[in-house]
Amino acid sequence: MSEQAVFLRLPQVLEIIPVSKSSWWAGIRGGKFPRPVKLSKRTSAWRRSDIDALCERLSAGNGTEDGKA
Repeated sequence: MSEQAVFLRLPQVLEIIPVSKSSWWAGIRGGKFPRPVKLSKRTSAWRRSDIDALCERLSAGNGTEDGKA
């Protein structure tokens, strides 16, 4: 049985990764944060697995080149 994907909207993501919206979008443009998945024309979300992997990288100190989040 395959595991069903869980998606998070931006407010949910920002509860887990406490940065401002503008910092989040800048991090996406810079390749630091995962890109969203388009669920419809006006709806974007992030896979829970991508956010969990980001948390793992950040807690291991691998979020950026200098190790700072």
